[in-house]
Amino acid sequence: MFNIVLVEPEIPQNTGNIARTCAATGSRLHLVKPLGFSLDDRYLKRAGLDYWPYVDVTVYESLEDFMARHGEEKLYLATTKGGRYHTEVEYEDGAYILFGKETAGLPKDFIAAHAETAVRIPMGEEVNLRSLNLSNSAAIILYEALRQQGFPGLY
Repeated sequence: MFNIVLVEPEIPQNTGNIARTCAATGSRLHLVKPLGFSLDDRYLKRAGLDYWPYVDVTVYESLEDFMARHGEEKLYLATTKGGRYHTEVEYEDGAYILFGKETAGLPKDFIAAHAETAVRIPMGEEVNLRSLNLSNSAAIILYEALRQQGFPGLY
């Protein structure tokens, strides 16, 4: 089982889509405050459709709170600043894959402290994009990790 961690997500539809992906894959969802929306937000609920009862969600007060509880676990940081492609690492079962907020990503000092596990999804340089959509990025990396494990529990 993998753990998807959204650090300060801002757009409820992205979080709802990621929750749906977590439900479909048996992955856990971790939300790190501050959130840019309420967990009762109708857009969040709508994007997650009727999958919310099947999502294991944990909410943390801050990144420090999350790290105090899981800092010793295997962490992968999804960032455009990653030194390796997301396909160049071996994801261990139970690993935590962290994604930053849509407008700024993960904190720079946090990335620097965990640079050895920072990964990126390849994109064309000439496109002038900052990054891919958060829910798309989470799905891309999660499914690579699941592929490496042989898609356990999925058909």
